[in-house]
Amino acid sequence: MTNPGALSVALATRRTGWPAARWRFGSGPREQCHVTTEGYSPFGLSSEASEACWELCKDQVENQNYKSHGVSKGKEREQRTLVRFKTTLMNTLMDVLRRRPGWVEVKDEGEWDFYWCDVSWLRENFDHIYMDEHVRISHFRNHYELTRKNYMVKNLKRFRKQLEREAGKLEAAKCDFFPKTFEMPCEYHLFVEEFRKNPGITWIMKPVARSQGKGIFLFRRLKDIMDWRKGTVGKKLTSLEAPAPRSSTSNPAGSHDTRSSDDQKDEIPVENYVAQRYIENPYLIGGRKFDLRVYVLVMSYIPLRAWLYRDGFARFSNTRFTLNSLDDQYVHLTNVAVQKTSPDYHPKKGCKWMLQRFRQYLASKHGPQVVEVLFSDMDNIFVKSLQSVQKVIISDKHCFELYGYDILIDQDLKPWLLEVNASPSLTASSQEDYELKTCLLEDTLNVVDMEARLTGREKRVGGFDLMWNDGPVSREEGTPDLSGIGTFVTNTHLGCINDRKKQLRQLFHSLQVQKKTPS
Repeated sequence: MTNPGALSVALATRRTGWPAARWRFGSGPREQCHVTTEGYSPFGLSSEASEACWELCKDQVENQNYKSHGVSKGKEREQRTLVRFKTTLMNTLMDVLRRRPGWVEVKDEGEWDFYWCDVSWLRENFDHIYMDEHVRISHFRNHYELTRKNYMVKNLKRFRKQLEREAGKLEAAKCDFFPKTFEMPCEYHLFVEEFRKNPGITWIMKPVARSQGKGIFLFRRLKDIMDWRKGTVGKKLTSLEAPAPRSSTSNPAGSHDTRSSDDQKDEIPVENYVAQRYIENPYLIGGRKFDLRVYVLVMSYIPLRAWLYRDGFARFSNTRFTLNSLDDQYVHLTNVAVQKTSPDYHPKKGCKWMLQRFRQYLASKHGPQVVEVLFSDMDNIFVKSLQSVQKVIISDKHCFELYGYDILIDQDLKPWLLEVNASPSLTASSQEDYELKTCLLEDTLNVVDMEARLTGREKRVGGFDLMWNDGPVSREEGTPDLSGIGTFVTNTHLGCINDRKKQLRQLFHSLQVQKKTPS
């Protein structure tokens, strides 16, 4: 039984602060303290008082019913020999995790060190778990500020206004990379006003929380949108009266919610849409429309620390582009989930180009300097979009996020941001796609670094290049500036050679040598 006198001292030290104890705080509702005494007896406190303080904190956490995850107290990160992982996704990710040396799978309710979860699990459980120092989870708490279409546009508009106030119109113009967009139905009247200013142009309607091209349609007549609005109001009334039960899916292995969609969007009770001006002059290759899928890994928002992957792909439509058939999804939507249902779809050939091939194609047609400017403009999209949500995303050191950016290029070689996915599809559509996603995931785990091998000063890890580290990161000295826009060149190599295996061998060999060399 705890001595009352020792408990009084423990309470006093908790109020006034206790330098010899290590306190750690989470975020939001998880702001519970974590203390390890490790044999210290500060300010003459007896070991009994120290133990009393620890018991007090432990009781507080236990009474809040928090699920704890991580190693036992006192074990340092570098001493871990095994990484316990958990995931609900039965695709390429599971293959990569199971093959990783020193990683063991945890099932059911076992404790884990690393969890690649889906966003539905995150929404229901994140606020009720307590994570130890080293534990990592694959999403930020409110990732939807960037990945839900209406929130993304709202944050970009707000950030643009902020830049105009603080840095002027020229700097604010760097945010002009998304089409004119209205949230529906709440901005319906603003949309109608804009529609009447520019009659005859094409608009595209997208549900804010669906993926794989579901619910999307194009239109040019106001009557089409008025009919949609009437239907939405009816659905809204129905949903308010009797909300539909949330559904989930399972795979043959029994894992819960294993959707392989481009983004497992949060379900919302009333389905909102965005009405977006359709890019009528896309850059075409072989007469076909395409967009780019690019991967960005964010390890922290405060400070912002983001990595850009060298590989990605261009997704092509299976039918030649025309504006004469707005209802033909095979012309206008490049999603693989849509294109693979086309009668002309070839499973082995697919409808993708690797980014390296795409970059080489553009360089042969327009020259390397023009291509360098285009890819620099895309770098700007990645950075500005992340900065637009930097103040609203709940930054938690346990979280990381692998985003899938969808970029469209028009005939003037201007890149447009279409959307950002919090759960980019990790299901392979071909052998080449499987290899890309395998390497992407392996390098994601290398950057997350559960094994504690990195120093934190690396600019490159495998196929990932450090793009932003609380400020722009420059390329290594001696790299030629093909853009002609200045001496500073951002440390990005999108669509360039990805000699990741060679780089990883050199990196880890160098780290081993440093570790053995006495300081």
